[in-house]
Amino acid sequence: MFNSTRQWLILALFIAAMQSATAEAETWQPSGGATQTPIWPASAPDPQPVPGPETVTLSKDPVGEVASVTNVTRPTMTLYSPQGKNTGTAVVVIPGGGFQILAIDLEGTEICAWLTSRGITCVLAKYRVPSTPYVFRCDCRPHNLLTSLPSLEDLQRTMRLVRFHAAQWHIDPHKIGVLGFSAGGYLVAEISTRFDDGLYASVDAADKESARPDFAMAIYPGHLVTADGKLNPNVPVSSETPPTFLVQAEDDYVDGVQQSLVYYAALSKARVRAEMHLYAQGGHAFGLRKTKSPIGEWPRQAEAWLRTIGMVGEP
Repeated sequence: MFNSTRQWLILALFIAAMQSATAEAETWQPSGGATQTPIWPASAPDPQPVPGPETVTLSKDPVGEVASVTNVTRPTMTLYSPQGKNTGTAVVVIPGGGFQILAIDLEGTEICAWLTSRGITCVLAKYRVPSTPYVFRCDCRPHNLLTSLPSLEDLQRTMRLVRFHAAQWHIDPHKIGVLGFSAGGYLVAEISTRFDDGLYASVDAADKESARPDFAMAIYPGHLVTADGKLNPNVPVSSETPPTFLVQAEDDYVDGVQQSLVYYAALSKARVRAEMHLYAQGGHAFGLRKTKSPIGEWPRQAEAWLRTIGMVGEP
């Protein structure tokens, strides 16, 4: 009896160890037949160390369970084809997570499900994290306004690849936009203002394409405002910045409503077409999840705005 119990205990411990090892080695994979591909043909430029292998973890947030991906060293893009009538419009979706993790479902796959249901091609960007301005060695953000170089390189490359494959993917190359949340909203502002920055050496023909978005949507963006209330100089707004849609809650105490206010003022000064929606309640990191606040209506406002700027037709 003792030997039998001991054997079962050893087997249980072995299975637990194997399950733990599998969980530690887990990488995020899309469901529903979507295609995930690396964006760099070889190693990504300017590699940075990370604390371990890519992992996916689940956590409980006020809006429900959220899947997070971290330790991304091999950035990818995942293509989600439109359902029903194809509008010819495409959106590169940029999850947030403070450059520490990627909220891959809340601010990624769930957003793609909404966009594709509206006839819009969605490209989900899994960019490199952790990365500046977050520093994993100290679990801190010593320079919160710095450019996240690897992440912006990944986004420039993704935009160029989408435009390069536009004909193949039935996309209008003049209707390719970006949509990002929180830190992803910061990347929206960066790619909107620094699309021509030569951050990496060209690797193939795709890099001859423009990385400029045709439109941009920043939802509860961060990292845009200095301590004295001025625009982060790493997002130099100009007349070349694309039309922009902004959403934020006045009770967002993570990044703060001033992020959208200051960025909108800079867009207006540069005479960039912009639309901003501020809500009294909503907090931070709500994505598309239902809440008691009217802020849950922002996707309808975004759809109306896309029609206004000519990126999609009437439903």
